[in-house]
Amino acid sequence: MVELVSLSKTKPTHCSTLFLKTSFGLSAEFQSLGQNKENRSNLVRENCSIRIPGDEQPTRDKTGTLDVPLKFLDQDYQELKKSCFTNNRRYVDEKFPLDSSSIDPKKKLGLDMKQIKWLRPSKIVADPQLIVKGVSRFDYSQGSLGNCWFLASVGALTFQEDVMDQVMPVGQSFGEDYAGIFHFRFWRFGKWIDVVIDDKLPTIDGKLIFVHSKTSNEFWPALLEKAYAKVCGSYADMKSGLASEALLDFTGGIHVHFETAKTSIDLWSLMNRAAKAKALVACSTFLGKTSANTVLPNGIVQGHVYTVTGVYKVTCQEKTVQLVRVLNPWGEQEWTGDWSDKSSLWDKVSKEEQSRCRSLANDGEFWMSMEDFTKYFEDIDICCLSPDFLDSSSECKWTSTCYKDSWVDGTTAGGCLNNKDSFWTNPQFPVRIEELDKECSGQCPENILVSLMQNHEKRNRSEVSNFAIGFDVFAIPPEMKDVKLPDKFIYRKRPIEGSGNFVKARHVMRFFKLEPGEYLIVPATFDPKECAKFILSIFSKSESHRRNKKPEMTYL
Repeated sequence: MVELVSLSKTKPTHCSTLFLKTSFGLSAEFQSLGQNKENRSNLVRENCSIRIPGDEQPTRDKTGTLDVPLKFLDQDYQELKKSCFTNNRRYVDEKFPLDSSSIDPKKKLGLDMKQIKWLRPSKIVADPQLIVKGVSRFDYSQGSLGNCWFLASVGALTFQEDVMDQVMPVGQSFGEDYAGIFHFRFWRFGKWIDVVIDDKLPTIDGKLIFVHSKTSNEFWPALLEKAYAKVCGSYADMKSGLASEALLDFTGGIHVHFETAKTSIDLWSLMNRAAKAKALVACSTFLGKTSANTVLPNGIVQGHVYTVTGVYKVTCQEKTVQLVRVLNPWGEQEWTGDWSDKSSLWDKVSKEEQSRCRSLANDGEFWMSMEDFTKYFEDIDICCLSPDFLDSSSECKWTSTCYKDSWVDGTTAGGCLNNKDSFWTNPQFPVRIEELDKECSGQCPENILVSLMQNHEKRNRSEVSNFAIGFDVFAIPPEMKDVKLPDKFIYRKRPIEGSGNFVKARHVMRFFKLEPGEYLIVPATFDPKECAKFILSIFSKSESHRRNKKPEMTYL
């Protein structure tokens, strides 16, 4: 019997007795967190309810790629900017108006709208700049908006120059070609979009209300936040969320989520590999008794999202200590325990290690031991363009297939396994697991990563009510290969694996092991007749010498 249990924060609701979670840690010697653009393909046919990989790659439509992003709300940056010069005026965005509808349409933030004035940066400071001395995680501090999930992801983004240039296209400034118009790019449900904004920012008494730069004349953080607020529907629609959402929207990459205390994986080593792969990483603390961001006596903020900015090993009294470096998006309020800025333990390591790691600045960034990290941080999210970092063997690579589909009432919205009469009508997706040699299979037993994302296409993020979603995995008998599993098969066979929990979230994933063979993955909502579009991504391990170079992943 499948049960649905209401849990706080991002906790899943149980829809199966099959439950297995993994956990995570970050990267050694200050490796950058970024992406590998290889190993991505998607060859699929969608002419029947079972989705079978095609024999030939379809002609790729570049619409929605970084080269040809979709125009968000049909606004063309180049045409709008040209119009500004032609008409000798600065841009004002009519589709993100300068009123309460863009800040707080449902009056949840408690702001006095009469006090708010929308000002261009040139009205706030004398010499506005988009970027001052490069982009850094220390550039900004969180404002009055509860969007730490977004700003922690921004902190991770600042480590990756290439990814930052994707999100904030180069060639923009307050200089010669300034027209009061800027644009940013985000990945949304399989497509890149180009988002146009004007540079009028909400202020009270001449000061920015929301995110602000520590350098008074630097405005990239505030403009990036405004562009993302526009995508979400308003600033208030950014209140509360999961770091995984922004990490995916910045990269279009592969997301994995781990609970730090519930795994046998060497988390610190996994973090090290993630950093070398240039992944973006964020982590979250446990909720307290209330939803408030209570500051513990040791400086940790409950129910808060941080950026993981590095890992390192030091030698202390002849013992190796694994450290993790973490950044609070508030730009202050640091951990005060072992290995914090003023900890006496730093006096017991070499001067070289001290100079490389220790900082006394009250900037929100601090070190802590791996033991304390897993004690005070509940989970960690990693986003990277390749899952290769999940395995330390160079003999192993990952192949990928991505499907776009939907649950439709009356045809493909069958609900979870509780609904025996309709479950079999859900879309079904095949996957083949290869037999690997010992060198490849021995490094990391998990050989498949399944990711499921739902999309309700609401204009305002706060109006989205995500269904509880998950998936089950069935072994396919040879005689039933390439055919849709009938209802009798569902009655007789139990899934051999699955997501374990049906979660009310935009995105769920699971990293697990399957024996070599043929399988069918069945994504579903908890209840039947729940309609939504979804993206199912399947990543499976293969030996590198068997694998041909794959084209970039496409979404069909």
